[in-house]
Amino acid sequence: MIGAAALARIDELAKTGPGEDRRSDMTNHDETEAPVAADAGRELKAATRAAWALGDYHRFAKETIWELGEVLVRACGISADQRVLDVAAGTGNAAIRAAEAGAEAVASDLAPENFEAGRREAEAHGVELEWVEADAEALPFADGEFDVVTSSFGAIFAPDHQAVADEMLRVCRPGGTIGMLNFTPEGLISDFFGALAPYMPPPPPGALPPPMWGSEEHLRELLGGRVESLEMTRRHYVETATSPHDYRELFKQTFGPVVGIYASLADEPERAAALDRDFLEFATRTNSGSPEGPAEYRYEYLLVVARKRAS
Repeated sequence: MIGAAALARIDELAKTGPGEDRRSDMTNHDETEAPVAADAGRELKAATRAAWALGDYHRFAKETIWELGEVLVRACGISADQRVLDVAAGTGNAAIRAAEAGAEAVASDLAPENFEAGRREAEAHGVELEWVEADAEALPFADGEFDVVTSSFGAIFAPDHQAVADEMLRVCRPGGTIGMLNFTPEGLISDFFGALAPYMPPPPPGALPPPMWGSEEHLRELLGGRVESLEMTRRHYVETATSPHDYRELFKQTFGPVVGIYASLADEPERAAALDRDFLEFATRTNSGSPEGPAEYRYEYLLVVARKRAS
């Protein structure tokens, strides 16, 4: 919940003055617990949406994970006459490839602010697809509506992993395919989160870290006996930048959750400078390229292809 936590704090500061308590004069805890929790959930979703709308996500995706959409589409065997849903699709790196394969593709995401860039990219690829605002934990689609349900480094950022897994399985038809690309907890992504963690508020209660989706054991627990087969393969891809400094700047300028963290430190210049130093230290230490450049960052991910039970 890297983006949601930071933006929740920004949202709180925007709505209240110093020392102001936004809670009402409720005195009966039992009577108010449910509506308060519901309000908190709505605020968290709004903050998460705001986080992913910051920066320039399409530029970020094109410079990092964009080419992996084709890897996922091929692994799932997506073809013509299939109806495909891509969950937490961003600007469509997997959904556009599904449409290019001839499928009827739907790109769903919590942040519709990124859809316009996705539409332009789809037009450049000569394909059309449907764009739907949707929460990965509560998808607005019918049971069994899709032949294939995918997510490329997207659904992993929702806090309730079980709810996401349940929803992806629910909207997939019996015998259909679930495909995901997930960062692994042993990979570079954990170092990335580690560099940012001191500058973020605590995650919401019950939220699980995104890299857990890259644990084979965790995937088995999430999907349970509802799939007849589950293939999981660890792979790597490399992100590049001219230098570690430029790698840091890419995230500061384009990756919404990181933009949000810096925004939350706007009144704390010393902490913002410390984050700059820590991020640059991470980018320098984990650079596997030559000292002359370009900088290279090798991320491990789990390619997941599951078949939902036919009955």
